[in-house]
Amino acid sequence: MKKEKRSFGKILMVLTLIFFYLPIVYMVIFSFNSGKSLTSFSGFSLRWYRHMMESHTMMESLYTTFSIALIATAISTVVGTISAIGLSKSKKIVQNLMEQVNNLPMMNPEIVTAIGFMLLFITFRVEKGYVTMLLAHIAFCIPYVMLSVMPKIRSLDPNLADAAMDLGATPWRALTKVIVPQIMPGIVSGALIAFTMSIDDFIISYFVTGGGVKNLSITVYTMSKRVNPSINAISTLVVLLITAVLVLINVAPKRMAQRAQKAELRGHRIVMPTAVAVCAAVAVLVFVKVNGGNSALPYEGQTLHVYNWGEYTGENLLNDFEAKTGAKVVMENFDSNEQMYIKVANGETYDVLVPSDYMIQRLIGEDYLQKLDKTKLDCMDKLCEDVIGLPYDPNNDYSIPYFWGTVGIVYDKNQVDIEDLEREGFEIFRDPKYRGNIYLYDSERDSFMMALKALGYSMNTSSEKELQEAYEWLVSCVQTMKPEIVTDEIIDNMAQGRKALGLIYSGDAAYVMAENEDMGYYLPESGTNLWSDAMVIPANAKNPELAHEFINFVSDYEGAYDNSSFVGYTSANQEVMDTLYGEGGEYEGIDAYVPRSGYPKDEVFEYNEDTRKTIANLWSKVKIAASNAE
Repeated sequence: MKKEKRSFGKILMVLTLIFFYLPIVYMVIFSFNSGKSLTSFSGFSLRWYRHMMESHTMMESLYTTFSIALIATAISTVVGTISAIGLSKSKKIVQNLMEQVNNLPMMNPEIVTAIGFMLLFITFRVEKGYVTMLLAHIAFCIPYVMLSVMPKIRSLDPNLADAAMDLGATPWRALTKVIVPQIMPGIVSGALIAFTMSIDDFIISYFVTGGGVKNLSITVYTMSKRVNPSINAISTLVVLLITAVLVLINVAPKRMAQRAQKAELRGHRIVMPTAVAVCAAVAVLVFVKVNGGNSALPYEGQTLHVYNWGEYTGENLLNDFEAKTGAKVVMENFDSNEQMYIKVANGETYDVLVPSDYMIQRLIGEDYLQKLDKTKLDCMDKLCEDVIGLPYDPNNDYSIPYFWGTVGIVYDKNQVDIEDLEREGFEIFRDPKYRGNIYLYDSERDSFMMALKALGYSMNTSSEKELQEAYEWLVSCVQTMKPEIVTDEIIDNMAQGRKALGLIYSGDAAYVMAENEDMGYYLPESGTNLWSDAMVIPANAKNPELAHEFINFVSDYEGAYDNSSFVGYTSANQEVMDTLYGEGGEYEGIDAYVPRSGYPKDEVFEYNEDTRKTIANLWSKVKIAASNAE
């Protein structure tokens, strides 16, 4: 019986280890994938490691992560240890009160702490960036150090320091030579926890940073919004680094113990220096990589701040622009036009923005953009005629197209009959035949577009009656069809054929179809959203001249080709469109790549604040209905 229990315990332990470590092994394997897919291995390659090393964003985030972790660990360890020692000499009521205060940050939800820090920095007008992130990390690491040190202090003889001073030691010598060695295990544990918490933190860092400063967690988050195998490469690097540190922490003291009599003391002394040395070496190497200079170039020493969608730039675009101009590009990413608007409206400065059509209309109307100096632009004659002169900016006085496309239906040809699509259009999302086998896109704007078009209405309607009908259409869909409401994960999921159909952007559909020949893209006859994202220069931009240079570079053939071939969205450059869609092109025969133009029922979104609020409120109710239906 005992043997059976032991065998069961071993099996359970093995299964647990597999559960925890198999995803890491999977990630490491796919970091060497030659293709873009995160789920289909197409061959061995170091492509994504090379891309990682060439990416300023990723290498800077690595440097930021480890430099902040090391500094925050050092400061919080010293402050936390001294605070714990001082607290041990305080009155009991003070100790109890301070222990509760110390526990509060650890028990408090991170999002609450993050917003608190953010409001603090905003209130005192502290410019967010590296320093604010460092201060926040020090603040939330100190409680963990104190929590680790306090039990060790309680276990000491309270008369130990007094005895040392009676024997002639000064207070400082009694502290450093008597007290600290006794509590060293607690100090080391607290330091390691602080270091781990700093390395791991995302939520607090996300809210307290600015100026393009990002740690690794923020970078991976923005990269994960779309298919980017560089996530695997940089994550593998971090895993290997942490593994090396753990090995050194565990092996080094034992090695030292074999060479000396004072094993415990010397082991403790080697732990933190070893970890710090390894991480410091990485930080130095990354710093050298990041800050390696170029020879004198036209914009040497200047910085361009770009605010763009996550994973919306070509593989080599930023590196090539920096190599050409000598400037440094600081790229920040947003998840929605509304998130971008809030930052711009609050006065944060960027040189280039890449908002969508309706948001450009709003920014123009509220004087947040400056007119382009067309004497500095040489790209207008390279652009596709279908994507210039759109209603939101008829003369392109403020904007130059970046990407454009449509919103349609991606479908598995083996599961969906084309006749169903032609007959039903967007109504196919309420066809019981496909119940539980569809994706809806988590976008209030596009979901209501689908519903309004299915009902025969304009997607720019402001009629409360029509919007209510669209709401009821969507509620009916989520309650009866059991769709999975997703965002960019639809890309890889549909590439693997995991559901029959879904609502998708044309650029994402182009990637899906390139990965899986069984996938198709359909635009309903009822019309759809003909969208455009464009580059604009904010009114408060600090470097508009370099911004014009960037717009030219992105719109030129090489920059536009790199952008479009890597991301998959349709380029505004006509020659790039023809090349990628033409014979031998990467998207040859993939009709999702070329947007439908000139179709009277296709529309461009127009900005209407009242309608936007109504749709946002109704979409929240749709999602509640979807969760209740489950």
